[in-house]
Amino acid sequence: MRLNKLDIEKILFLDIETVPQVYNFSELDDKTAQLYLDKNRYIQERDQLSNEEVYEKAGVFAEFGKIVCISVGIVIDKSTGKEIRLNSYYGDDEKQLLEEFATLLNKHYNGANHILCGHNGKEFDFPYIARRMLINGIDLPNALDIAGKKPWEINHLDTMELWKFGDFKHYSSLSLLCHIFGIPTPKDDISGADVGRVYYEEKDLERIVAYCHKDVVALIQLFLKFRNEELVKEENINL
Repeated sequence: MRLNKLDIEKILFLDIETVPQVYNFSELDDKTAQLYLDKNRYIQERDQLSNEEVYEKAGVFAEFGKIVCISVGIVIDKSTGKEIRLNSYYGDDEKQLLEEFATLLNKHYNGANHILCGHNGKEFDFPYIARRMLINGIDLPNALDIAGKKPWEINHLDTMELWKFGDFKHYSSLSLLCHIFGIPTPKDDISGADVGRVYYEEKDLERIVAYCHKDVVALIQLFLKFRNEELVKEENINL
């Protein structure tokens, strides 16, 4: 699959933001608490972490976290230049936002030529969304229902995987790649580690959505760099 041969207008770029299902370890029921500690026992013992400290990573596990925002972006290739259009599905009702996202995939990204793209999407975003859909009783859209499919039948792109060039031990963050490629990114007052606090303490979903939007823009610009194409101009980014 040559990146320059792909129709960029058929690619849905996406990023998700997740938080723990409850903010503090002490809020878990006894069974869930024990299962969480069982899952993370090695890390807890290795790093000598308290229950509350090891629980700080709960949002990264689909079994103990939930999605509060899915931001998506598409690129429109016009004669005057490329344009980025963004949208987000977000809120306190995870099932509703997942149903809305599933509807988008079923209606507009259901063909053999449609592609989902994320940074570390194959390891995190795509499976996390699929797991949370099943937990919420939502049928998987074709784009996420990969059971039984051959590798070449799964239309998922991952910019982190593309950067590995087969080096499976290599990890590079989206921020690092944007830095080395000279992709301008706005300075944010929050990072992924702050999302849980902003959600539960500040109750500021709009701030999380804005952060998620910027990650999708950075993802798209990085993908364009991988194709040796010009970045989308700031005035053509519709936040």
